[in-house]
Amino acid sequence: MADALAVISVVASIVQLVDFGNRVLLRLNEFHTSAGEVPKTFQHIKAELPVLLDTLEQTKTGIQSGSVRDETKKALLPAINGCRAQIELLDTVIGKILPLSSDSWREKSRKAVSSLRQDAKVRKIRSDLQGYIQTLTFYHAAASSAVRPLIQNPSSPSSTVPFRRDRDFVDRDILSEIHQKCSQPASRVALVGLGGVGKSQLAIEYSYQVQEKSPDTWVFWVHASSGARFEEGYRKVAERVKIPGREKPEADILHLVSDWLCDVANGHWVMIVDNADDPNVFYYQGDGNADKGGSGGSGSSAPQTKSISDFLPQSPNGSTLITSRNRELAFKLTETASDIIQVDPMDQDHALALLQKKLGSSCNGDDAVKLLEMLDFMPLAITQAAAYINQRAPRITVSRYLEDLSRGDEEGVSLLKKDVGDSRRDGSSSNSIIATWQMSFEHIRQIKPSAARLLSLMSLFDRQGISESLLDHHYQEGDVKDDFEEDIHTLRSYSLIGTNIDGNVFEMHRLVQFATKAWLEMNDELEKWKEQYIEVLYEAFPVGRYENWKTCLDLFPHAESVLRYRPTNETRLNQWCSILFNAAWYADDRGNYKSAEEMNQRALKGLKKTIGSEHPSTLACMENLALAYRKQGRWKKAEKLEVQVMEISIRVLGEEDPSTLTSIANLASTYWEQGRWKEAAELQAKELQICSRVLGEEHPSTLTSMANLSLTLWNQGRRKEAAELQAKEFQICSRVLGEDHPLTLTSMANLASTYWDQGRWTEAEELQTKELQICSRVLGEDHPSTLTSMANFASTLWSRGRWKEAEELQEKELRICSRVLGQDHPSTLISMANLASTYRKQKRLQEAEDLQKQELEMCSRLLGQEHPDTLKSMQNLAYIFKDEDRHDEAIGLMDTCVQLRKKVLGVEHPHTVSSLELLDEWRVEQTSPRS
Repeated sequence: MADALAVISVVASIVQLVDFGNRVLLRLNEFHTSAGEVPKTFQHIKAELPVLLDTLEQTKTGIQSGSVRDETKKALLPAINGCRAQIELLDTVIGKILPLSSDSWREKSRKAVSSLRQDAKVRKIRSDLQGYIQTLTFYHAAASSAVRPLIQNPSSPSSTVPFRRDRDFVDRDILSEIHQKCSQPASRVALVGLGGVGKSQLAIEYSYQVQEKSPDTWVFWVHASSGARFEEGYRKVAERVKIPGREKPEADILHLVSDWLCDVANGHWVMIVDNADDPNVFYYQGDGNADKGGSGGSGSSAPQTKSISDFLPQSPNGSTLITSRNRELAFKLTETASDIIQVDPMDQDHALALLQKKLGSSCNGDDAVKLLEMLDFMPLAITQAAAYINQRAPRITVSRYLEDLSRGDEEGVSLLKKDVGDSRRDGSSSNSIIATWQMSFEHIRQIKPSAARLLSLMSLFDRQGISESLLDHHYQEGDVKDDFEEDIHTLRSYSLIGTNIDGNVFEMHRLVQFATKAWLEMNDELEKWKEQYIEVLYEAFPVGRYENWKTCLDLFPHAESVLRYRPTNETRLNQWCSILFNAAWYADDRGNYKSAEEMNQRALKGLKKTIGSEHPSTLACMENLALAYRKQGRWKKAEKLEVQVMEISIRVLGEEDPSTLTSIANLASTYWEQGRWKEAAELQAKELQICSRVLGEEHPSTLTSMANLSLTLWNQGRRKEAAELQAKEFQICSRVLGEDHPLTLTSMANLASTYWDQGRWTEAEELQTKELQICSRVLGEDHPSTLTSMANFASTLWSRGRWKEAEELQEKELRICSRVLGQDHPSTLISMANLASTYRKQKRLQEAEDLQKQELEMCSRLLGQEHPDTLKSMQNLAYIFKDEDRHDEAIGLMDTCVQLRKKVLGVEHPHTVSSLELLDEWRVEQTSPRS
């Protein structure tokens, strides 16, 4: 008797709940009709409520037929009561926001705003109802076992996936995330990423794993590149599950399949919607622009009023996995960012595993890694390369393919455009990596031309570190100002570009950039965008002075890219040369002499063509190229160029022109570097004579020339003449310019050095003390000249063995340099090295080592491992290791220093020779028997 009452109670509760639920559903429909655009959550719950009511009806039928066990009947009542409570709560919410015909415009507006505020509450109701739907579905599945034979569905669960499994598939730890997210009832999950990144391959492997783990689950595959293909996929589902009425000409396949999927009696299913890239396929536009194949039933000619997205069910017995290049569309389909899985290129280990699987034993390790880097670790590109190599073996190897790919853009495009075929890709999709990405580019050109123009400009930059300031307002056509944010959003949605954490610096995958440039070249647009890129960089790249280093550092990779884009337009060619001139200046200051040399050479060639060999700008470029040669110890090449500059300057500008005098001084410096003191002195004497005659003895340029000549005379051993010239220079500076003038202070410092070299310690110290006092008073302790004076005075104290005084002055100088100039400034690094040397002289070796290591690390990071200052720091650390009796470490570090100096400066450079001699001496000491 109690059991019978329980049955009656459950059935009655269901009847009441279904009746009440239908009334609420009517109110929801009324709300949708009257409110127009309503919050997404209300739309979702409106779509899911009929599923709940249908499940309840079928559960009631199962109870009445006697197919449900007694304990199941008792367990159902709490779930039904829970559903009722949530639906009642929903009814209350609707009552607050449902507009009435008698409401004023203001009241309707208030209710519209109120509906937005109720969104969180409705989301909670929806979540709870989904839980109850899952419970009822489980019980209904048990209840429906007795009546299922009456349903026309003799087929057993199977798959419509049209691809065979890839035996070479490499799991990169994404499948577990797919399984986890897709295991939720009514889930929608999207795989988003570039074309060719492996989204469909992941979906294929997932489909086979589902079949293995759950043989009673249907697996459906639907191509979504167009509305027609989507409907074709649904038709295959209808055929496979044998939906009644599917053969009728007027059958509405989308409705039939959607209804079948929503019927929990049909069991569990997984649907993969592949290539969901075009929003027009899924959402009806209402203006004739929607995909013509996206209409409802194939037999109906009536205008389409529902979108394909409406036929993607959210039924508790199924889950949908979507693959898309369009993140924005994926978000609309899944409705939450947490259900989007970003698929990026493989890491090196997974990419190498894929290549090795595809090639087997023919895969060479070193060349394989280089090839993967060139292919940006993209699975489609890797598969394509492997297929090409396999098809043409043994003539084509990994090394040969890599060589061909690296040869140039034309050869690279030819290789990457080859369609080698892949049976696990949609037949309508190209297997060429170039063609795959160019399809995305063509689509963007149609829907958002300004975004396509932005991508065209970005493809010319170095692929990383593209700042917003280089792009915005530089890619528009005419006077139209495109929406930069929308264009960036479009490119990011299609995974064509990435961004840093702050969102103001962008990057592109190497092959996306490659494919975009290939398209531009094929369509005769590359030259136009090269010129635009040159104009942008011309405006952005400053001269290479230290104060501009931060900007130059950010822009230098783009300046290296501009080397490839020598334009034909004369105006742009001048701008191109200017970029290279400034970039070479920066490279030279940072010790990157090879880059400085190449950039100056290319700029010089361009300037000779546009403005001629004798233009002052051309001569300045020649001077800078000669300087790059000089700093590499290539004295003869520097000399040859400087002789040309001097001869042209004398002939075109005259001997007395300041530029001519500068060229004479530069050539003299090259002679000086070679130890050719006599020739250097002759040139400097000539320069001094002209300066004295033209400018007068008291002109600053004359005094500078006098100082340079005195230094050369000193190196020649003509100490008396040098001292007399320095004294004369100092006397004129003091009289004409005053003791406080910077040139006088420099002269004072030089004379003090001369006194020092003569062993006149007291006079040198007195002069340096005076210089330091004047600098501190006139310029302030924080001025760079004061700091230089401080360093020179400390060196004098150091040389006299007064280590403690030198240390105090050097520590003070280092503190000021760090505070005023910054820890990264070259003067700060020199100051650190000097203090470390003072510690070493005092046998405070651990302090010396710690400071020297810090300076070496900063030099390596800021200047590069091959910068001369870095190599000098390396040698200083080797000295400390030697003093610490760590002979093996000292020799090892010095050997590294020697090899790098050979590479950077050349084997004949004095620094290379001296360090090599020292290394040989240390090795002899180590092998000699010790007493």
